[in-house]
Amino acid sequence: MDKPVEDRASPQSSTQRAYLTLRKDIITGRIPPGERLKIDALKVALDTGASPVREALSLLTSDQLVDRLDQRGFRVAKTSRAQFQEILDLRCNLEELALRDSLANTDEAWEDALVLAHHHLNKADRSDVDTFESHHKRFHMALLAACRSPILLRFCGQLYDLNVRYRYLAGRSKSYARRDVEAEHRAILDAAVDRDVETACARLMDHYRKTGAFLAEQID
Repeated sequence: MDKPVEDRASPQSSTQRAYLTLRKDIITGRIPPGERLKIDALKVALDTGASPVREALSLLTSDQLVDRLDQRGFRVAKTSRAQFQEILDLRCNLEELALRDSLANTDEAWEDALVLAHHHLNKADRSDVDTFESHHKRFHMALLAACRSPILLRFCGQLYDLNVRYRYLAGRSKSYARRDVEAEHRAILDAAVDRDVETACARLMDHYRKTGAFLAEQID
């Protein structure tokens, strides 16, 4: 007789699988903001046990993608234009600091890693959300990688993660298809490789702020 699904895999792998699946569904909007997350329903949808589901939801709570409701379970964290603006302002302020320091301390290894990260991003299939997001984050963090402040880099990584869901919301805008994101990334890369600090910072900040313009069509 086969063992139950949750026994065939280690608790860690079951939790990780549940976490990654739920995270993808939340950031892409498949599970909308504010929706209740019921353990029993998720057990069936994820084909796993209650413990991995609860652990995955706890991890997503730490990521600020899920809210824990007192005595009432969990729900997908709500979105708002005000929250996005707060994330945007923090990203622009902190990433500009990190990028300036990074560009002041670059070497050939940094440049090689950045160019490679950009190459992989360009080749990534956008329909494969997990792979694309991995390469997208790697490119943006590679820009900052020579920054000498580990704490600042950690904050930048956390803000990236908080922003992902808003980027997908902005992508639903009817006019978003006209945006040439690949050209924006290329322009940022070129300025960074040239060690043109002012242009690189300006292009990166403009890249982030454009998302807000499209987002205005999607949320209040």
